Amino acid sequence: MIPAKVKIVEVGPRDGLQNEKDFVATATKIELVNRLSRAGLQNVESASFVSPKWVPQMADGGAVLAGIERRPGTIYSVLTPNMRGFEGALEAKADEIVIFGAASEAFSQKNINCSIAESIARFEPVAKATKDAGLRLRASISCALGCPYQGEVPVAAVVDVVERMKALGCDEIDIADTIGVGTPARTREVLAAASRVFPRERLSGHFHDTYGQAIGNIYAALEEGIEIFHASVAGLGGCPYAKGATGNVATEDVVYLMNGLGIETGVNLDQLVEIGDFISRAIGKPSASRAGKALLAKKLAGAAPCV
Repeated sequence: MIPAKVKIVEVGPRDGLQNEKDFVATATKIELVNRLSRAGLQNVESASFVSPKWVPQMADGGAVLAGIERRPGTIYSVLTPNMRGFEGALEAKADEIVIFGAASEAFSQKNINCSIAESIARFEPVAKATKDAGLRLRASISCALGCPYQGEVPVAAVVDVVERMKALGCDEIDIADTIGVGTPARTREVLAAASRVFPRERLSGHFHDTYGQAIGNIYAALEEGIEIFHASVAGLGGCPYAKGATGNVATEDVVYLMNGLGIETGVNLDQLVEIGDFISRAIGKPSASRAGKALLAKKLAGAAPCV
């Protein structure tokens, strides 16, 4: 049941950089997106159209979308919390609108001060406008494998949100382990349940590596037939709502895994390693990618390039 080909959604430019305290230059963000698309990433989450008051790092979303070199066939996604954000995304010519909700009532209340049902109702006009504009609509379900406030999240709660997002007309739905507490067995259980109410081929796995389980969870998801995975170059990112939560699983590590399994990604790992080094140097932080660091060291030592 393991797929022969997968799509990797690169979330580094948005989910990865949004929590950086020091503002990352717009030119650096543009260069990052361009390099990622040239490396073969089919879908790059490039910006977020949210209030600069809440996420100042993403204040230049319009400039980033205006400055990138659009690669044919690449989907450039943006996160939009409301109609004002949607209007900005539409003006910037985004290809995909990303909305979000939690599978945990406690997280929803703590994060956006409303219930899950209320949060999804707020996205109804955004979803309608997205479909009316002929754009792709994707939903991300956070805390699907655990919550920092309530702990365990029932599988039924995840399925309920999947059904609500499906009703909005979502083309893809992300099952996100926001704080990285998931294990392979739980991953399979949740994805199996979600796939009973939404097409498996349009579900994606979004894993953080807080407890070192992300690669194991991805393999479990592959066994469940999942064909779409999110990753962040150099393991950029984190979660401000969960102490100790690390960034998304590193894109380099995911591509290394897929290459080893003979699964096609269309991504050039050698270029990806260089990109991880580029952005790590740009923000002054070491890469969190184990494969990226190992392959870069090997390359600098004069060994044959990775493929």
